Amino acid sequence: MNSFNTPARAENAATAATAATAATQQSAPLLIELFTEELPPKALKTLGQVFAQTISQALQAAGLVSADAAVTPYASPRRLALVIDTVATRAADRPQREKLLPVSVGLNAQGEPQPPLIKKLASLGLTLGENLSATNLIRQTDGKAEVLFVDITIAGADIVSAAQDALHQAIAALPIPKVMRYQWPGATNDNSLQEVKFVRPAHRLVALYGDKVLPLTALGLSADRITEGHRFMAKGPIAIARASNYADQLLREGFVIAHFEKRKQSIIEGLEAAALGATVVMPDALLDEVTSLVEWPVVLSAGFDASFLKVPQECLILTMQQNQKYFALTDKNNRLVNRFLLVSNLASKDPAVVIQGNERVLRARLSDAQFFFTQDQKRPLAQRIDSLAQVVYHNKIGSQAQRIARIMRLAQTWAKWVGADPAKAQRAAELAKADLATDMVGEFPELQGIAGQYYARHDGEHPEVCQAIEGHYHPRFAGDSLPNNAVGLAVALADKLESLVGIWGIGLVPSGDKDPFALRRAALGISRILIESRVPAPLGDLLRDTAQSFSEVPAVAPRLSEIQSFIADRVRGYLKDKGFNPEAIEGVLAQCPDRYDQLIDRLQAIETFLGSAQAPALCAAHKRIGNILKKSEQRPTSGVAAALLREPAEQALAQALAALAPQAQSLVDKGSYTQAMQGLAALKEPVDAFFEQVMVNAEDPALRSNRLALLQSLFDTMNLVADLSRLAKG
Repeated sequence: MNSFNTPARAENAATAATAATAATQQSAPLLIELFTEELPPKALKTLGQVFAQTISQALQAAGLVSADAAVTPYASPRRLALVIDTVATRAADRPQREKLLPVSVGLNAQGEPQPPLIKKLASLGLTLGENLSATNLIRQTDGKAEVLFVDITIAGADIVSAAQDALHQAIAALPIPKVMRYQWPGATNDNSLQEVKFVRPAHRLVALYGDKVLPLTALGLSADRITEGHRFMAKGPIAIARASNYADQLLREGFVIAHFEKRKQSIIEGLEAAALGATVVMPDALLDEVTSLVEWPVVLSAGFDASFLKVPQECLILTMQQNQKYFALTDKNNRLVNRFLLVSNLASKDPAVVIQGNERVLRARLSDAQFFFTQDQKRPLAQRIDSLAQVVYHNKIGSQAQRIARIMRLAQTWAKWVGADPAKAQRAAELAKADLATDMVGEFPELQGIAGQYYARHDGEHPEVCQAIEGHYHPRFAGDSLPNNAVGLAVALADKLESLVGIWGIGLVPSGDKDPFALRRAALGISRILIESRVPAPLGDLLRDTAQSFSEVPAVAPRLSEIQSFIADRVRGYLKDKGFNPEAIEGVLAQCPDRYDQLIDRLQAIETFLGSAQAPALCAAHKRIGNILKKSEQRPTSGVAAALLREPAEQALAQALAALAPQAQSLVDKGSYTQAMQGLAALKEPVDAFFEQVMVNAEDPALRSNRLALLQSLFDTMNLVADLSRLAKG
């Protein structure tokens, strides 16, 4: 409802405001739950978070929920819900100034309202009459013309309409992996069916405000207080008495731990207790998925035949995790033991039956893995290389065999940069992708490299080559380890740069969140190898070598400057995550864009320099020098002529610089960046004196040119470690 404030209605407005304030002071907890069929487990956690967040934010925007209200999200296999501890019954009315029309359009020359103004007011629910006249309208200039405004009061939202809108927003906002279409009787109870689209068929809608049912509708459902508990352990439907009782009633009557994180913590505690001193292999992704599959978690311990331990443990663990959602156990030496833990969704009267059934299923899975491993070992990796000629890497680039040939050449060439044996680097690159032709990797693609390492050992390959076959995939994700030997570093650099230059060269550049060939990951891996392993190879040289390897692939058009910028962006993010100052990062990257092995030392030197008393003045002076040189029409073309140094201040600066510059250059060449930066402190006084006593733009062209040459020499010396102008404040 909109109302218009005039002096004649001041008393009524004050009374209304008092009533509105009293209304907003009435509050109660709010519960909204959608009860569905089993939701997709890998999406459940996110669905629950988005559902609760969208509703709470919508109610906060409507003025019914304060920013500090407690919002508790719930997500279990068959429900999405939230409880907000304090929600107002009605939001406070709020004043609002509405723009109407230009005065020239709304009023005639006599100040009388015209039809466009009357129509505009009507759209706001206002009518010119006793309490609203043209003289009450506000005139203001919007920068172009004089415009009419009117002050109105917007009635505060009520809990029913606001909650209904919030629920619709939440359903629309859910990141549903795949929408289902189904028929539902609908909320009208007239036996007609309607098509509903949602992530899974929804069966019940619960909406309680305190102990009262809110008359909400969604997905063909009308709200009630009835929900359901555990599919097998609950005795029947559950009537939620009050919104604040939701979680306790579900736990007590329904055998459901509705809160996702509490259920997850219960699983973790159960796993650790059942491990009996062993270490539970429980990656977050597996924990989240299992948490999404159970409502009443019960951890059980089971085992398998020890003979399966002859199969690579990575394969056994992957089989347990991916196929069965089991948790593997390792001993103090990180070796797999022949026990595993499973999380059941009910408290069975005879858990031994459940355990035996799961052991039987796992035995079949492990037998498959054992068969693949045994069969693969009958044929050496080297004999599988030729078959990769039939495996297409990309139709514009060629086969995996052609790609391996490029990686081999690059790894052999770059072995010198990482201190590796070129022959071993070439051999590791030759075998690096051979396990793609094995049954094990065909069944478990995640074992690329891992399977190859085991098979190479079986074939008697050199240990460094075996390690490199697995290590060249590293780092596989943020925070992952680097290859653990020099041969692996050479192959990893070759593999990642070949992929980046080739895929980029055919136009498949990452866009938004789309990066199907993981080029961002490749670029970050290249950066980390160069930085953390202190590889002294200039990035530009590596890129040019890689581009040359594609010389016989016409579809690849290397765009090396774009790729170098792309890698630099990953480096910026990496260094920021390490805690380095963004301005310092830019200053260092400006001076050594190719030598990533120097970045950390240079940044540490800059941070030490910035802590000195002379740093602010020197950075400001450096920026001033840069501006002078940039604006100067006469660029210095030769060195500083001692005979043209007339003023004592410029003579003193030239002498100080002549003594310092060679020392600074020598220190930089040796990588002693901190000492080089510390030496700049000696320039503060002569630089200050120069700017106080010397006119750079002298009338004499010879003097002016000489002073510019002096400043250019000073500028270059100060820039040996980083571009100091990037560090100046203001």
